[in-house]
Amino acid sequence: MRRPLSLASLALVPLLAVALAGCTSGSSDGESTPSATSTSGAASCSAPAAGAKSKAVSVSGALDAEPVVTFTKGLTVTKTERSTAIQGSGRKAVDGTLLDVAFTIYDAETGKKVTSAGYKGMDAAQFTVSDKLYLPGLVKAMRCAPIGSRTVTVADASDMFGSNGSESFGVASGDDLVIVLDLLAPVPTKATGTPVAPKSGFPAVKLASDGKPTITIPDETAPKTFQLEVLKKGSGARIAAGGSVTVQYQGTLWRTGEVFDQSWGSGPTTFSTDKVVAGFKKALVGQTVGSQVVAILPPADGYGTAGNDTAGIKGTDTLVFVIDILATS
Repeated sequence: MRRPLSLASLALVPLLAVALAGCTSGSSDGESTPSATSTSGAASCSAPAAGAKSKAVSVSGALDAEPVVTFTKGLTVTKTERSTAIQGSGRKAVDGTLLDVAFTIYDAETGKKVTSAGYKGMDAAQFTVSDKLYLPGLVKAMRCAPIGSRTVTVADASDMFGSNGSESFGVASGDDLVIVLDLLAPVPTKATGTPVAPKSGFPAVKLASDGKPTITIPDETAPKTFQLEVLKKGSGARIAAGGSVTVQYQGTLWRTGEVFDQSWGSGPTTFSTDKVVAGFKKALVGQTVGSQVVAILPPADGYGTAGNDTAGIKGTDTLVFVIDILATS
């Protein structure tokens, strides 16, 4: 189906969550609605073992401050290795966990610093422990580590940019990468704001204990214009146009009541408000972190008259999104 984000593209901060995402196809015009592939959501705790190469990376400095990292360039591995520089005492970052993180990435072949984000004084960075959303090497740097830890990962190229490399980041074909990652704090995976009375005429929303919504579409004609209601009002930061936002979402067809796309099952997803269809952006900009909103998108605010055959969306279809706003930068 036509996916919400062009996550395969690479960008620099503050959209590193998008830049380091796994392959998710985007629309040809750059507009989309968010997307995440469903998984079983099982809490996996399989992490890479430490090895001679990961132990050879010297790292110093306090958690949440950009570290001093030294290693001999030309470092290579045949399998991703991970050591621990700072041992945290929090719960383990199992699959589906959403985290505030800080990280620095180096090209292991050249020794060149590729990028960094999330440290004090920088924009916040959030990642979900999900190899359905992010590059495997990045996920292996987080998976099963106690929150509060700093991990040191030497990621095999096959777990990062592979034989293609990354022109945007200056990483050559086949280069392994060194990832120093701080697991700073957990982020709620559902809206935590104060409940607000629902508006008349909107789909009814029922939430499971984990926050996953089930909606019931009214037995009436869909509205002709964009409509929005706030079901929970958060007290966090306000979402700015062009900002990076982390959400859980579910998209449903008004015509059939069927879900055509959702993040529930694979984990929260991060994207720029400028990289989604018009109605999804309208639903987010100006809202606050912790909020849950329901947006009704007529075709003009969604996929237009072309619709999306793969997703079963017709050119006349109205879309309904339930969106939990979890973080922004």
